[in-house]
Amino acid sequence: MAQRVQERIGKSLIGKMIPVRCFTCGRVISDVWEEYKERIKNEDPGKVLDDLGIKRYCCRRMLLTHAELIDEIAPYE
Repeated sequence: MAQRVQERIGKSLIGKMIPVRCFTCGRVISDVWEEYKERIKNEDPGKVLDDLGIKRYCCRRMLLTHAELIDEIAPYE
C-alpha cells in the first residue's frame, strides 16, 4: 500500500511539507519556500525574505522557523 501511495504523490513531494498558508494571516507562503531554501545558503535570510516580498512578521516566522522533519518521521522510500 505504501508503494502505491508513493507512486501517486511522487518523490518530488517528499520533503516539501511547509504549510501552504501562514497560520496567522492566511497568506500563501509555500510558493517561495524552494527559492528561500536555496538562497539562504549564500545570503542573509532577512534580505532574502525582503527580496521575496515577505514583509509581515507572522509570515517571516513561518519560513524562518520551519524545520523539515518529514524525512526523519517517515523514513520509508
